[in-house]
Amino acid sequence: MIYAGYDVDYDSGGERPFGYVDGIVASVPDGERGAFIDSARAIGAIFQEHGATRAVDGWGADVPDGKVTDFRRAVQAPAGETVVFGWIEWPDKATRDAGMAALMQDGRMRDNPPPWNGQLAIFGGFAPIFDTRRA
Repeated sequence: MIYAGYDVDYDSGGERPFGYVDGIVASVPDGERGAFIDSARAIGAIFQEHGATRAVDGWGADVPDGKVTDFRRAVQAPAGETVVFGWIEWPDKATRDAGMAALMQDGRMRDNPPPWNGQLAIFGGFAPIFDTRRA
């Protein structure tokens, strides 16, 4: 298991239950935190225009070194870079699939390149199995 703590740098808000979430782990040069926040705001708004209900991005605050693996090694973050973690909430996978297809055609995504290395980032999509708000 890998765990860590993150400061929330951007949260678009959203208290609605979600049916699908896309997550990302990446690293950003330490001096680029402002650019990371600006990018998160711009890209998060575009995601919401295409059906996402919430976008959250966090800056690594407590990302410990593991004995076997850890977030830093997973994204091959060199010295001088901070691991970031974020997610996008969607109402359901069908909305996500349609939204992602539209995002790939949206030129604004290319106009707002994030300050992290996409080749080393980890992406994953997940359907929730338990929601404490519904328990």
